[in-house]
Amino acid sequence: MSFLSRFLPSPVPARVEPPLVRNEGVDSALVTRGTFMYDVFTGNSGVGPPNALSEGEAYSITAVSASVQLISGAIASLPAHIYNRAKDGDLTRDQSNPLWWVLNEQFSPRWTAAAGWWFLVASKVLYGDAFAEIRRDQAGRVIGLLPVHPRRVRVITDPDGWRLIYIVSPDFTVYNPSPVAAAIRVVNGDDMLHVPGFGFNGLRGMSMLRFALRIAGPLARNADVFSAQFLKNQARPDFTLQTDGNLSEDQYARLQEKIAEHEGPENAGKPLILEGGLKLNPLTMPLEDVQLLETRKFQVEEIARAFMVPPFMIGHTEKTSSWGTGVEAMGAGFVRYTLRDHLTAFHNEMNRKFFPRAPYVIEFDTTELERGDTKAMFDAVRVGIGRAGEPAFLSVEEARTIVRLPKKMQGENPTMAAPAPAPAPKEAA
Repeated sequence: MSFLSRFLPSPVPARVEPPLVRNEGVDSALVTRGTFMYDVFTGNSGVGPPNALSEGEAYSITAVSASVQLISGAIASLPAHIYNRAKDGDLTRDQSNPLWWVLNEQFSPRWTAAAGWWFLVASKVLYGDAFAEIRRDQAGRVIGLLPVHPRRVRVITDPDGWRLIYIVSPDFTVYNPSPVAAAIRVVNGDDMLHVPGFGFNGLRGMSMLRFALRIAGPLARNADVFSAQFLKNQARPDFTLQTDGNLSEDQYARLQEKIAEHEGPENAGKPLILEGGLKLNPLTMPLEDVQLLETRKFQVEEIARAFMVPPFMIGHTEKTSSWGTGVEAMGAGFVRYTLRDHLTAFHNEMNRKFFPRAPYVIEFDTTELERGDTKAMFDAVRVGIGRAGEPAFLSVEEARTIVRLPKKMQGENPTMAAPAPAPAPKEAA
């Protein structure tokens, strides 16, 4: 029996105990607790402790959804360039590399590049790992990427603990799958793009749903549910009905029917008629005591802190000016201290899987996100090409490339003249 065949399902699945590594994917055809299909049928989050959020519950919290969309959308909008690295370390952009189309336009016929980056970044942010199967041609060149949901992947090691191997469960979104698509597959580490997040233990990264959002997420969800129920009840506190005597069973049932007639927004303002000496005693609870608004504001800041995004970037502008250089600086900090962490992880994994022995590197271009306003950008370019006799470190063609213009000007003057050199100092008499 070969090494890989030990991880493939037998023709007749035997009833075995659930695997030790749970909540990592499907390991057999059995629908057991901890498997993906169990969660599909039961609606269980299955990602950790009882308080852990499911993916759907997490997206229903606006602060979580906005944070994930902010990070994923920012990275999906960045162009991924391929560079040829010389022996001296200089990088030259390779604009004719066929891999550019895969990274910037189309992962595969099913996935556009933008949708693929959204999916991979969101997987890394929420689950701690992003997976994409690498498709190659007969020569070993990368021709496509197929994103895989983290819940479909179980990560193991070879017997030496030196390399990773991936057991991938079938994709239940495939209609009428072929025998190949319906089978559990074992994918070699060289053919799986695996980008782990913080807390990587040699197999998986730390899931945001299981750890950082374990308390803050359910608390924000419960606050949303409480707000919805509070407003559904016309923002009216509960009350008690008091009487000196005892109600009979018929009187009690009739009273419940009368109270039910006042439920719903269509019955708002309808008076409740009390009979037989009934007295209504409202149970007042001022909103200041509940501190609902303060709790919801705090949860937005708590979730933004977990995702390392500035609160103003997900719509929480309290105590923050919506305009000004301070916000611009925080936006630049978001690129440097939040996005760069994710981008470095993707750079490193793509370079080592796509170009193991080739002098190529892939980098996302963050110039657009780090660029300030138009005036500041042109002032920086003027300094680069030499302003007022200062030494230049950019050519005119390089400067025009930075501002997204053709290298050559159109018209009578195909090129711009270089700045005139500074006059030489006069000799002393």
